[in-house]
Amino acid sequence: MKAYELLFFVAPTTDDEHRAGVMKRIETTITEGNGALDNVDEWGKRKLAYEINGLTEGDYTCIDFHADPQNIAELDRILRINDSVVRHMIVARTDRD
Repeated sequence: MKAYELLFFVAPTTDDEHRAGVMKRIETTITEGNGALDNVDEWGKRKLAYEINGLTEGDYTCIDFHADPQNIAELDRILRINDSVVRHMIVARTDRD
């Protein structure tokens, strides 16, 4: 398994129930592919560099995890179809095992 980092944000007006649903879906997708969450860091509300869909702020979360490379495409697909997630990025961490 390789180390990855996922950074995503939702609209700051999103309630805690929807945020928890997004986190649960991400966690389920990673663990179903025999991956493991290493760290979840909630950054909170941050100002965006530019306006996206009328938003000037986003509620950010950073997740460090290990997964098989073939499961990353499924995670990316799930994040793209989730209406609560405004933007996301998954990167491979070469500095970790």
